[in-house]
Amino acid sequence: MRELRARWSALAADIEAATPAGRDRAVDALRALAILGVVLGHWLVTSLTVADGGLRGTSPLLHMPWLAPVSWVFQTLAVFFLVGGRVAARGYASARERGISYGAWVGQRLGRLFRPVAAVLVLWTVVAGGMLLGGAEFDTVRTLVRLVLSPLWFLLVFAALTAATPLVARLHPLWPAAVVAGVDLWRFGPGGPQWIGWVNVAAGWLVPFSLGAAWSRGAFARRGRLLLLVAAAAAAACALVLWGGYPASMVGVPGAAVSNLDPPTLAVVAFGLAQCGLALLACDRLARLMRRPAAWARVAWVNRSAMTVFLWHQTAMMAVTALGLLLPARLPGLHTAPDSVGWIAVRVLWLPVFAAALGLCWAAFRIHEQDRRSRAGAVTAARRAPGPSGKEITHA
Repeated sequence: MRELRARWSALAADIEAATPAGRDRAVDALRALAILGVVLGHWLVTSLTVADGGLRGTSPLLHMPWLAPVSWVFQTLAVFFLVGGRVAARGYASARERGISYGAWVGQRLGRLFRPVAAVLVLWTVVAGGMLLGGAEFDTVRTLVRLVLSPLWFLLVFAALTAATPLVARLHPLWPAAVVAGVDLWRFGPGGPQWIGWVNVAAGWLVPFSLGAAWSRGAFARRGRLLLLVAAAAAAACALVLWGGYPASMVGVPGAAVSNLDPPTLAVVAFGLAQCGLALLACDRLARLMRRPAAWARVAWVNRSAMTVFLWHQTAMMAVTALGLLLPARLPGLHTAPDSVGWIAVRVLWLPVFAAALGLCWAAFRIHEQDRRSRAGAVTAARRAPGPSGKEITHA
């Protein structure tokens, strides 16, 4: 144990020494917290149960609606888009100053996002095909593939907003928020078309993205403005849930008539603004915490492998669930219906097992997240600013 601690201390010291003095570590900390929030949230509110000879997806939020506050803690996508907007705006401004063309900048940026995706798609194409050929139930295969692929929608939206950075970098967040409000008023009104809600997939996430771009311009230097943002957005979210008919859960619930996330609603946008305001208020404290080499080393490693963690966390959970089916009895918290407090307690005990499985996936597939230069070594890579895919991005 002492030897492991000594090695970790030495690695942390190396990463600390290799980090540029002007690096905004609070931004990296927010990104790491956002990714970990998504991962833990999925592991807690997504469950696979055995039914009719196959696996079916369900959620404890369906059986225990009073658990909705859990989604308020772990639904952190708005913070990810906030950080993404800041980094993209500053990165594009820096590229222009250095004479780099838009095509070269966006190509490099999107390459970092999508390079790791190919490994997931190839593996699951093989797995799904093998399961079907082996006689697996179609609904079971569809359930598993949907769990793997459904989070990838965020990459498409993030990529589109990143590509549009020159157009949206100076857009005030209230404009896309007004679009979301108008779309909700239309689709939830008498006879409103439900398809119009998909406009909010872009407009809803443009709100925190443009907020991040405004942050890059120093728009939130005054603490009073942030406090006002948090108070107003939180009040709006509460009012929409209490009196506007919006669900309390900030994530989708299977079988629910309305989802706050699929597509985004005004309630989740207001909630996201409040969450982003709190994140911005915490930046000074996070910056102080990141001065500790051990804390900074953990954040740096999460950022370097952010896309690998995001892309493979559902596969890790499903692998553990599938291996558990080899045992003669159904394992509580893994295969049983998520309909009791006992299930929650046992599920928490499964989280380290999921994390261990994710660690194996990370060891096997993290190479796809690294370009040729970053494969030279971890300490060399620590000199680079990790972006949404854990790669080099200049914050200046």
